[in-house]
Amino acid sequence: MGPGDLSAVLAPLASKSDERLLVGRETFDDAGVYLVADDIALVQTVDFFAPIVDDPYDFGQIAAANALSDVYAMGGQPLTALNIVAFPTGELPLSVLTEILRGGQEKVHEAGALIVGGHTVLDSELKYGLAVTGRAHPGFLLTNASAKAGDRLVLTKPIGNGILATALKRGILPASAGTAMIEMMKKLNGVASRTALACGAKCATDITGYGLLGHASHIARASNVTVSITAASVPILEGAREALRQGAVADGLKRNAEYLKDLVDWRATSEEDRALMCDPQTSGGLLVAVPAGRVASYLSKVEGAAEIGEVLERETIAIVVN
Repeated sequence: MGPGDLSAVLAPLASKSDERLLVGRETFDDAGVYLVADDIALVQTVDFFAPIVDDPYDFGQIAAANALSDVYAMGGQPLTALNIVAFPTGELPLSVLTEILRGGQEKVHEAGALIVGGHTVLDSELKYGLAVTGRAHPGFLLTNASAKAGDRLVLTKPIGNGILATALKRGILPASAGTAMIEMMKKLNGVASRTALACGAKCATDITGYGLLGHASHIARASNVTVSITAASVPILEGAREALRQGAVADGLKRNAEYLKDLVDWRATSEEDRALMCDPQTSGGLLVAVPAGRVASYLSKVEGAAEIGEVLERETIAIVVN
């Protein structure tokens, strides 16, 4: 489901306000935030999907990292998680499920959180993910609505894993590229989140199903700014360009591109770069709006982070790609 589809689904539903609800659905943030005390807010999210890699343990790790990332994107620290499983018992041995849950549990423990239960249903297609609860200080949140003109945009992981996962399924991905993709998707965004808060950042989002520009558009809309991105500065995963040239394009990329067609001024951007920036990601990095004077400090502390653009005063269009 693309961002335009989600807007259409939610539009008829009445919204209820509450002064304790600090972040709800209106700004397309990565998680909800609910105030429970003057210095404590709960951060809540859920995410699950079908396997994008063959190894069950790797799948569990990636799915857990992906769900935990929503809490980090809000400036929170994960506390507890619930497993969500759809499993075809007639087609796969239960040992597969054990390995998926082992991978997910180890990643949750790495984040300093606990698995406290879950729910499983029988289904024709395997799916796995987590419902995660985290904790944040209400005065130190990262939200889509807090970008300011002059902030610099930093991306903490390279993009292209949607294209690579498609190539992997088609058997056209070199082993080295597949390994690099999997390791990147397993990587937690905890350091990137904590460093953003330490550098005085107020705005971040994680790059997942809507792609780099889909999530950037949420920042532009919620903060009433224009996001400017330099295509040549965006880090790309090994093998992604080659896979794209071989036709490894997922349907999600096409949906994202359709949604963005009236939101982006592409300038002289190549078709290849356009596709990469629309590519739906799984367990991608954070896109952080860092105060200009703190960018060097942020980059020095977050391995692999790259400055890719800036936040401008609102123009006639949400995103400009140079």
